[in-house]
Amino acid sequence: MIVPNGALSNGTIINYSTEGWVRVDLVVGIAYEADIDQAKAVLLEAMAANEKILKDPAPFVGVQELGDSSVNLAVRPHCKPEHYWDVYFGVTEAAKKTLDAHGIGIPFPQRDVHLYQHG
Repeated sequence: MIVPNGALSNGTIINYSTEGWVRVDLVVGIAYEADIDQAKAVLLEAMAANEKILKDPAPFVGVQELGDSSVNLAVRPHCKPEHYWDVYFGVTEAAKKTLDAHGIGIPFPQRDVHLYQHG
């Protein structure tokens, strides 16, 4: 791993694995028509059901970006370092399943094409 000198000499480097937990950073896109509050609630419920996700610090869901085709939610559970990938893949799958179960669409990129006929 290469770390620029400026980051080492001027910044603070924290080894989160020594803290006993790590944060898993995920992004889940929902349709613009979807109820943001409902989507956040069901994603938090899905994370609460995962035994490998820590209660403290608490999981977080918030609007990260208004994308071209979706409202992108930051989904941030915390877990022990050894459970990182189980949580990463488990939350990704649970997000899809729980959003589907609640009728919350996960859109895909779309384009509107306008055809004009020149006389």
